[in-house]
Amino acid sequence: MNIAVQLEPANGTPPEVEYKWDADTDILSAQLKTRGNGDGMSGSVEVEGKDGSWIILDVAEGRINGVEVAVWPDVRKLPTLAPPMQIEDARVILPSRRSQPDIAAVEVDTPLVAEADSSERVIHFKLGKTREARTVRVGRDLLLDVDRQSQIAGVWLLNVPPFPDGMARLDEL
Repeated sequence: MNIAVQLEPANGTPPEVEYKWDADTDILSAQLKTRGNGDGMSGSVEVEGKDGSWIILDVAEGRINGVEVAVWPDVRKLPTLAPPMQIEDARVILPSRRSQPDIAAVEVDTPLVAEADSSERVIHFKLGKTREARTVRVGRDLLLDVDRQSQIAGVWLLNVPPFPDGMARLDEL
């Protein structure tokens, strides 16, 4: 599992996150309402779980602009789930690869675990093996776990809206 990031001091208020459920495909998207500019890769980072699940990070100029859950992993429901108490505000940059600066898509295969609270308003995706990480805020309701090697270890979606009427719930996917 290797999605390297650089952390820089935050500049201003974290952007709002706009969620959208696609009832036809069961896709959940979380898009940042204001997009920053930076210097880094542009394109998509696709994280594929061993079970065929997919999470896609939308990246422009090195900044994560959104997350899309395209194919859901099995979701473990917990009575409560909350992000860590200590959350850092930071700018997260996904640098271009020196060896392949023009590559616009990266695919990473790794174990992918999803957890949700009982109301399915907080969802945490763990990428790869569980490891010590710090949590940084990318958007008001979008957090990343970043390990000691500056690699993404997890993604938090907070205040997720309820499923549209008639749509299967997470535990039915």
